[in-house]
Amino acid sequence: MFKRLDQNFIFSIIIICFIFSNDDLINNSRENAITNAIKIASDSVVGVNVTKIRQQRVNPFFDPFWDDFFPQQKSYKVESFGSGVIMTTDGYIITNQHVIDNASEVIITTFGGKKYEAEIIGSDELTDIALLKISENNLPVVKFGDSDKLIIGEWAIAIGNPLGLFNVSNQPTATAGIISGTNMDFGQKRSGRVYQDMIQTDASINPGNSGGPLINSIGDVIGINTFIMTGDSYSQGSIGIGFAIPINLVLEIAEDLRFYGEIKRNYNTGIQVQNLDSMMKKYLKLDVDHGVIITKVEANSSGFRAGLKVGDVILKVDGKAVKKSSDIIRIIDEGLHKTGDSITLSVLRNGVTYEFQLKLEGEKSEWLEIY
Repeated sequence: MFKRLDQNFIFSIIIICFIFSNDDLINNSRENAITNAIKIASDSVVGVNVTKIRQQRVNPFFDPFWDDFFPQQKSYKVESFGSGVIMTTDGYIITNQHVIDNASEVIITTFGGKKYEAEIIGSDELTDIALLKISENNLPVVKFGDSDKLIIGEWAIAIGNPLGLFNVSNQPTATAGIISGTNMDFGQKRSGRVYQDMIQTDASINPGNSGGPLINSIGDVIGINTFIMTGDSYSQGSIGIGFAIPINLVLEIAEDLRFYGEIKRNYNTGIQVQNLDSMMKKYLKLDVDHGVIITKVEANSSGFRAGLKVGDVILKVDGKAVKKSSDIIRIIDEGLHKTGDSITLSVLRNGVTYEFQLKLEGEKSEWLEIY
């Protein structure tokens, strides 16, 4: 009898617990790695609202000669938006350089809707990274992951301010996908920016997501969302092919901007070069299909100290073939070299190929002459 009562009692307790905790069980069953990651990262994501001042001619048919007497320019404001992620508790914020390019005012909206005017600490056009600062302390930050250890196929979540929606709900929105690819190299674009080792994701990225974080399933920031590919020139929406700058590079640039306010890429090698054409190759008896010839080496320059001489033919820079003088600058830019770095030149001299280490030092000048 007592055994039967014990069994009924236990059964009743189970039923009661189930009734009162059913909602919690349902809610708990909806929690997963993605929802947890979004919770971890969301309060460190910000909306970035940018105001730019542009000029427009009032009368495009008016002779510009008379502008000094009858100004034909009018100024107008252009509003744009992007995203950012809080880097430090005292208000440093990472975003894309193209988000704040030529900005006259930058307003940051934090989780919950509080707004701040931001100072642009510095930016680097080459890597498309910028660092902002707001006057606030004890801000939430997230853990930064290691973009060298990404797994193709792992979860990826883009969090940010697409189409300015941050201002609607005072919080970022999220889209989920996977890491579709890594080490995606696009080289140097017409804008001058270099996009290399990019992370590809099919998480939906739209205008306004630029500068916001791409996170993994444990909430670590692994990249900064930067651009998408669209179906054609008329379609501007996401087609599931988006790209983020790996966070390891972002943090390297952001730290330099934080401490120095700029990324120094000015240099003067003190050498001048000329493209090789068929006539010059024949005259100099050069049996090469690429390269540029050094026509001048300034005394006491880095080129002089490297041991370079007039008549040397530069075949490669950092292992990459040089076909024309502009290739040298492109290769240096794609290597994201800074002032003080050294590059390796493969040089043909008297029929023998040598390697020289050339240091990028001093102030940048026009050291390449193109003929």
